[in-house]
Amino acid sequence: MPAAAAITRLLRGHDFEGAKALLNRLSAADAADCLGQLSAADRAVAFRLLDKDRAIAAFEQLTPDEQRSLIVAMESSEASAIIEGLDPDDRAALFDELPAKVAKRLLRDLRPETRALIHMLLNYPPDSAGRIMSPNYVMVRRHVTVAEALKAVRRSPLKREGIAVVFITDATRRYEGFVRLSDLVKAEPDAPVCQLIEGADVRVAATDAATAAARLLQRLDVPAVPVVDRENRLVGAVTFDDAMDVLEEATSETMYQKAGVAPVGQDADVRSERLTRGELLYPVRVRMFFLLITLVGGLVVGRLIERFENVLASVAAVAVFIPLIMDMGGNVGTQSTTIFARGLALGHIDLSRFRRHLWWEVRVGMVIGAILGLIGGTIAYLWQGAPNGIAQLGFAVGVSLFISSTLACLLGFLLPWTLVKLRLDHAAGADPFLTTIKDFTSLAIYFALVSGLLGLGR
Repeated sequence: MPAAAAITRLLRGHDFEGAKALLNRLSAADAADCLGQLSAADRAVAFRLLDKDRAIAAFEQLTPDEQRSLIVAMESSEASAIIEGLDPDDRAALFDELPAKVAKRLLRDLRPETRALIHMLLNYPPDSAGRIMSPNYVMVRRHVTVAEALKAVRRSPLKREGIAVVFITDATRRYEGFVRLSDLVKAEPDAPVCQLIEGADVRVAATDAATAAARLLQRLDVPAVPVVDRENRLVGAVTFDDAMDVLEEATSETMYQKAGVAPVGQDADVRSERLTRGELLYPVRVRMFFLLITLVGGLVVGRLIERFENVLASVAAVAVFIPLIMDMGGNVGTQSTTIFARGLALGHIDLSRFRRHLWWEVRVGMVIGAILGLIGGTIAYLWQGAPNGIAQLGFAVGVSLFISSTLACLLGFLLPWTLVKLRLDHAAGADPFLTTIKDFTSLAIYFALVSGLLGLGR
């Protein structure tokens, strides 16, 4: 029996000792997964049965919505014990999600130093490096020896991932670089750490975007990125785990928006849960707007086909390739918009150098179009052209595929870029607009070529 079903059965039977024993045999990740499958009421009861350390570890892996519901359901003393055990950046993220009244009540019960750390992180702008940084790190002055630096590492209460680097500052806490723990272990104990410093330029400001810190860490392959204030004083560090969470969130956000299911300001985990279970009208509502755009586009394309109905009546074989022309252009365009959205989310596309990216994508489209045009045109000639005495049909299909693919790549980058410049939702809006424009233009080109080559008037 799955753990969640077993826990539910035990709780409903008031066998709390059995539920406690089962829950505490699970790993923190499995316990979090099990809690996530329970109803809100059962989740609150089950969570109280976990041992404190396991409860904190499981709580960190719950979705923000699940965390919020648990905290709201707890007594202040219970909630405070859990919150005190969280990492500082996780505490700030939690308080950012809590209702104001609940947050104010819980803050009163926390230790003064914990309260101060939460206030410090929440004072930074949303989605900034300051919000996700940990204010706990290992730091030594530049004049200390390797032995003294290692002593500071041993005294540190940080977890393993938090001590992969030791940050170096001057006497006024101004950042000067970092030393990797592996280099410290290998160095002579009496050597000054200033001889091992690297990464003097590797840092982000606390007000910089969190994604900028995450991308810097990912690009440079360092264990942590130091966060500094306006005077270059060290105030925190963004670790690898935090960076991966940010990049995953940013990519998920972009993909949800691209699918037209991303209400602004809603957490991706919460959105995913609401889209797959819960209120039926929610996914209908968030998906409908951009589907209506596509519906209108389909009607416009239908009107275009109606205008060329005499061509279709004269040469029935022309209709065979309409789906091919529309679908291939659509597939190529979707690839381009996906590449743009992912490249922008991961920092691989620099909007200040957009022309270079656009020209690259157009050239890709031309090569793809040439290959598809050659293959599609040849098949059209052999299948419908030569047997029906209309060899020009193969040429029309081939050229249409070439132009359609090239145009789809152009629009796949140009449309989302235009929406970004207009401060509109590029991910959600690009595909519907691309589909409408591309279908209309590719079919117009196809019908124009067929009409001209076969001598058929409209």
